[in-house]
Amino acid sequence: MFHLPRRLNQSMGMCLSCFGGAADDAVVTPDPETRRRQLAEAAEKRQKETTYRGVKNPEAVERKRKKQEEAEKQAMTTSASGSGGLKWQVG
Repeated sequence: MFHLPRRLNQSMGMCLSCFGGAADDAVVTPDPETRRRQLAEAAEKRQKETTYRGVKNPEAVERKRKKQEEAEKQAMTTSASGSGGLKWQVG
């Protein structure tokens, strides 16, 4: 066992519990894959909270954004396949 002088032992009494503490006090570290998944979930949650800060109905905002993206996508496919676009006039 690790022994310290009496005076040092008294001043560091709380720190010494980690050297000989009970097994119940030990923190179990999850395996790397679980830890990675937890960190990714936490980062995603923080990002969502930051994105929708001050928005009362985030679902409505998300639906509106998706609807706008689809409208832009449809406009791009329509203009690319059709004869629409710029027309040149010479003369």
